[in-house]
Amino acid sequence: MKNIVLTGLGAALGFCAGLALLPLAYGAADSDMSSAYHELDRFGEAFAKVRDQYAEPTDDRLLVEYAIGGMMSDLDPHSSYFDPKTFADMQVKTEGQYGGVGLVISAESGAIKVISPIDDTPAARAGIKAGDDILAIDGDVLQGKSLDQVQQKLRGIAGTKVTLTILRTGTKDSFDVKLMRAAIEVEAVRFHRQGDVGYIRIPAFNERTDEGVQTAVRDLKKQIGPGLKGYIIDLRDDGGGVLDQAIAVSDDFLDGGEIVSTHGRHPQDTERYDAKPGDIADGKPIIILINGGTASASEIVAGALQDHQRAKVLGTTSFGKASVQTVIPLNGGEDGALHMTTARYYTPSGRSIQATGIIPDIAVAASDQDSGDASQFVESESVLPHHLAAEGSAAPVVAAPLIRPEPGKTYDDFQLSYAVDVLDGKAKTSAVASTATGN
Repeated sequence: MKNIVLTGLGAALGFCAGLALLPLAYGAADSDMSSAYHELDRFGEAFAKVRDQYAEPTDDRLLVEYAIGGMMSDLDPHSSYFDPKTFADMQVKTEGQYGGVGLVISAESGAIKVISPIDDTPAARAGIKAGDDILAIDGDVLQGKSLDQVQQKLRGIAGTKVTLTILRTGTKDSFDVKLMRAAIEVEAVRFHRQGDVGYIRIPAFNERTDEGVQTAVRDLKKQIGPGLKGYIIDLRDDGGGVLDQAIAVSDDFLDGGEIVSTHGRHPQDTERYDAKPGDIADGKPIIILINGGTASASEIVAGALQDHQRAKVLGTTSFGKASVQTVIPLNGGEDGALHMTTARYYTPSGRSIQATGIIPDIAVAASDQDSGDASQFVESESVLPHHLAAEGSAAPVVAAPLIRPEPGKTYDDFQLSYAVDVLDGKAKTSAVASTATGN
């Protein structure tokens, strides 16, 4: 027993030795460090007692990993611990392809929710919808499991089968969806001509996104010619991705000025990113489509172009994730990594959209059944447990009443159709003036 206690305290003291450098880095008060030492002593004692008295033998490494994982997951919805295998595997997502089903997911009060299915993937083709709960994978109940654990279960070799148990809002009973994993390509930019309007779909921000946007604009100019009336950039259900690509895409359409700034805990962590001269769209009008699945990097683009009045934002309020995560390897990655929130980002006007989202300039429903109240759905940072609050004292902006389809008329995509009509001069940009057809 004595040796075990000393082992546990030795581990805690090892942590303390590392933390002893913090006063030099940040000028922390002695009393703060004394408190940290006390808490680490408490952890060391708990570690030793679990190691010695738990009903079954324990693995020291796993105990520490569980402790780190619990510490990170309770900070905010986007901080987590990557074990060594997860850290190695997660790096492929922005580099090439991976075997999976194509879902963007989040954890809400212990439940796993679908933010959005990725276009043209097994999940999307099977009809899985935003807002669905995933109760189990291959019969293994997911309650209490971390996002990393769930993602590992969803991934696998392309061609292997996986069964998801789904509960959908408005249905009483759960149902199973059988999927075949596929090679999920890093989502590419897609585009096409919509009459005299160029349509550009960005499903996610990866290392090739900016290149794809530039190719889209160049080819659309050739296809449509001098009669081109403008561009629609579709960021609906774009859950984000690589920050520098969001900055690059924003820069494509701006001639200068701030794109985004990030503010961390310490003054030296503040960074500002500015646009360089040159608008690849030659000043043509732009409409950005957003919804509750528009998050993170995609909100940076929408916020930057909206604040500079370079684009009109159309749709419903975005997700509201304005926090920045940094991957911090432990022992060079051999001991995994911390995926930790280190800053908030701010749009060019200085507003934080954390937990509030981007409010559209033109509020347009996806259908006549769309309430537009993001609080009713998973598509809102504000409903996630432990979410960070916005900073700043600016009064909240309230979205205008939603424009809805005329009764009896059906559309393949009402928001896209309305955006085309705005660029064609056939629709008003005032939501209030267009709500008479709503229910």
